[in-house]
Amino acid sequence: MPTSGHPSASLGRRGFLALAPAGLTLAGVQAPDWRALARGLDGSLVRPGDATYDRARRLFNPAYDKIRPAAVAYCATPADVAECVAFARRYNVPVTSRSGGHSYGGYSTGTGLVVDVSRLSSIRHSAGLATIGAGAKLVDVYAKLSKLGVSIPAGTCPTVGIAGLTLGGGLGVVSRRYGLTCDVLTEVDMVTADGRRITCSPSSHPDLFWASRGGGGGNFGIATSFTFRSHGTREVTVFFLHWPWAKAGAVLRAWQKWAPSAPDGLWSNLHLSRDPSPDVTVGGLYLGSKAGCEKQLQMLADRVGSDPSSRYVRHVPYQQAMMIMAGCSSYSVSECHRPGSLPGETANGKLVRDTFSAKSHIAYAPLGDAGIRALVAQVARPGRHTVLLDALGGAIARVRPDATAFPHRKALYSVQYYAHFDGARAWARAAHTAMRTYFGDHAYVNYIDPDLKGFLGQYYGPNAPRLVRTKSQYDPTGLFHLPQGL
Repeated sequence: MPTSGHPSASLGRRGFLALAPAGLTLAGVQAPDWRALARGLDGSLVRPGDATYDRARRLFNPAYDKIRPAAVAYCATPADVAECVAFARRYNVPVTSRSGGHSYGGYSTGTGLVVDVSRLSSIRHSAGLATIGAGAKLVDVYAKLSKLGVSIPAGTCPTVGIAGLTLGGGLGVVSRRYGLTCDVLTEVDMVTADGRRITCSPSSHPDLFWASRGGGGGNFGIATSFTFRSHGTREVTVFFLHWPWAKAGAVLRAWQKWAPSAPDGLWSNLHLSRDPSPDVTVGGLYLGSKAGCEKQLQMLADRVGSDPSSRYVRHVPYQQAMMIMAGCSSYSVSECHRPGSLPGETANGKLVRDTFSAKSHIAYAPLGDAGIRALVAQVARPGRHTVLLDALGGAIARVRPDATAFPHRKALYSVQYYAHFDGARAWARAAHTAMRTYFGDHAYVNYIDPDLKGFLGQYYGPNAPRLVRTKSQYDPTGLFHLPQGL
């Protein structure tokens, strides 16, 4: 406990906010006073030795299990987040924000203070706007909004947090109709490096609002809430088509010309997998009737030159479609979580963690014959791995590349190299290197890749200088530091 005369002995709640105003570090304090921080939180602080510590420190990817934070703060309020930021600044403790814990580079943990916003998970809707806490998981966002007959464009992985997805741009299954997740963002509440709680919008802190739409999480502050324009929902059509591996090149050639130029209501992906057997799958979602979807799918088959060997096409309620795309078609919403009692987990959760390595490219032009052969050859190598291509175009392409921090508006599709251990990293590196000749140097910040050189240009293109200027304005001392930060 603090001793008499110690600066924290008389701290009330929010004590570090009072003691450490913007830009000030108090001298004479040798060690962080974690007990004082715990008393100052409405949420909870988990420290080494606590019963829940080994679970609290884990990310989705077990590859980062060796990292041991000094503490994990489960913040219950935005004021808790501000208290953590003030504490980190005062004691010069490294601070990392965490929403879903899915950072491909492990950047949602660290050796200092992990600020987990999972408890900030409220989801409200009024007058066409959805206000969502930064810790809400996508499965819950879809489920709660669907009951109101609305949704927002977002991704498929059910336990991804809304914060990381939005701040990096947000590719999703209805983005070709409604835009990226960041495109429907109207304001974001954030705690900045100086401890202020601010609301960013086109008229308030506009540079930070711009940077929060594709500039990547963890760079400028810790987001606590987002407000989005919503869209109405109705029944949609989901589909999965399979071709034999011998048709992999033909399907790739046809898909990359069909998918990015399809009607806005059709989104699709192409998976070339060896997990463990080679497989070719085109999956997706169509905002329309089954008959309309079948017509579009036949156009793809005609381009391939053969019908798929198997097909699944179903017209279903919107929420059911989101559960299918999440891989949770046989689960309840509660089961579509990781199991446990920590924030963001459920007692009956059935989802498991996954050890993987991943990299990305952004394709601005179709692959020619040589590129197609090269990509198919990489997938055919022994191992458990997949190349995932997600169609862009549509509404995404109708936004100027400099209108938000996300620069890849004119791209045709994203490319993700995803591999499971053992040998995952070696395969992902080799595949990425082999395809660089064909795709060039463009990457998606939400698939953050610690190996990239010149990552600012690859993630942000010509938007990088403005992002760096915004970083210097809102975090001049670099309190929020990432290995691939701004």
